[in-house]
Amino acid sequence: MINKYNKKIVSWAIVILWMILIFGFSHQPREDSNKLSTNITEVIVEIIENKTSNRDINIRSFNHMLRKNAHFFLYLVLGILVTNALRNSQLRGYKLICLALLICILYAISDEIHQLFVPGRGGQVGDVFIDGTGSVIGITLAFFGMKAATEINEERE
Repeated sequence: MINKYNKKIVSWAIVILWMILIFGFSHQPREDSNKLSTNITEVIVEIIENKTSNRDINIRSFNHMLRKNAHFFLYLVLGILVTNALRNSQLRGYKLICLALLICILYAISDEIHQLFVPGRGGQVGDVFIDGTGSVIGITLAFFGMKAATEINEERE
């Protein structure tokens, strides 16, 4: 069984690995990043068009939507992971929520600043808002999920 110290270390290591993943996506030059998302978009559009009749989907618009949803999803997961790591670090209540949000928002801001130095990329204030929204949803899901799990465990005891 994993002790509390190891659980804390592992949960923070997962947060750092997820941040590295986000950094890796952000570090791709515009051309590489756009090629990756366009390839994913084309596969999704092909599946949708095969499953529905007479649907013409604008790949460029769909690609933009996919990229913004990727921001949201990456930070939703980051919010969950940071909340878990803080909880494993014995933080509770509103301090946990506020610190988790602060960590996620500061990382989102630093990520957009980082993109200013990547060829063809630029920092977008709008992306920080999307990232922040994903973080808030992730933190909320994690916080209330952990709270419910704790209550269930207390009822069993």
